[in-house]
Formats: sequence, structure tokens, C-alpha cells
Amino acid sequence: MLALAEQGETEGLWLRAKRQSGGRGRLGRAWESPVGNLYCSTLIRLQPGDPMAHTLALVAANAVHALVAPLCAGQARIKWPNDILVDGAKIAGILLERTGDAVVVGIGINVTHFPQGLDRPVTSLAAQGADGEGADATALLERLAQLFGHWLAIWRAQGLDPVRTHWLLNAHPTGTPMRVVQPDGDVVEGGFGTLDSQGMLILRLANGDTRAIHAGDIFLI
Repeated sequence: MLALAEQGETEGLWLRAKRQSGGRGRLGRAWESPVGNLYCSTLIRLQPGDPMAHTLALVAANAVHALVAPLCAGQARIKWPNDILVDGAKIAGILLERTGDAVVVGIGINVTHFPQGLDRPVTSLAAQGADGEGADATALLERLAQLFGHWLAIWRAQGLDPVRTHWLLNAHPTGTPMRVVQPDGDVVEGGFGTLDSQGMLILRLANGDTRAIHAGDIFLI
């Protein structure tokens, strides 16, 4: 998709892989990609007046949450910056990459399989009891494209605030204890406060101070 973007591909294209031999997540981590799960990307062309590009992660999170939540026996929540969890177990991830004025939004959803032996809990739609034609990767992609288009239109026409507000309604509750491992290796613990007006995580520390987190790995405690 990045190559297509550099060749001038227009906004709105969706690309799906039935499986990936080199799937990856944030920070170059491997993403297991067996047949049956959903691996897809879409292309956004940034326009004058658009909100900040990195906040497209919130657009994608709202869309993925709306897709998977009705299909799961457990409670689906959004975890900053780019995960969807069901009862604390990861079911989907989002990855943004940019080239020029193009942002590629990559989304992976565990539909029929989930990886084993990870350092955090994971699950799949099948493990959550979802089945039938509406719960296969093909049908899910069609619905996901509709939901993403809905939230993209709101992001573009109304700005980040309604996207952020909806994200907060479906995210980890205020006060949720979390550990943040920042890119430089610094570890900070606190409670989830909110998202600021730029989509950054605000962490409330034990001493009452707050800290804005721009990037990092989040572990719910």
C-alpha cells in the first residue's frame, strides 16, 4: 500500500491479505498471520485543514471497536494507542505509516486464530463465540470499510473532538492502573486520566501530577 501511495493511488482503496509471510505490528514486531484472520490496509490522503495525521489511529480504533464489540461475548475496550481488547485480551491492532501526504492505516483482527505464548493475553472472535457468515474476514472487511468511512467523515468535517469523545466512551475507564514503557526505556506507572486535545494519553501519577505520554507500550495492571 505504501508503494501504491507513492505511485499516486487515490484515497479510499482497501487492500486485504488472506495471509502474510512478514506481518508486523508497531516497532517492527512480528504479527502472526495465518489464513482466517483479517489483515487489511486503507489509504488516506491528507488534506488542508485535516486534524493531525496521528489521530487517524483514533478514527480506526472507533471503527474497529464498533465492528468487533457486538460480536464478542466479553466487553470490548479500546487501549491507547492502538489496540482493541476483550476482557483485557488483545483482539485487534492498528498501525499507521506515512509517506508524503499519504497515511496507510493497517488493521489486523484475530478472527479465527490468535497467537500462543505471548507475554500478554490475546483472543479471537471465534474464541468469543462469533460465528456465521457475518463473522468471516470477507464480511468483516466490508463492514469495517463502512465504519471507517463514517468516522473518517466526522474527523474531517467536525474535527478531532467528537472522535476523541467517542473513543473515551469505549476506552479503559478513568483511573485504570497502567504501566508505560516509553521508547527510551523509561517506565512510568499511574492511572489513566484522559486523552488531551491532540490525542496524547494523560497519565495521573501517584503524587497527583500528570504526564502526557506521546508514545510507548501500555500494560494494564
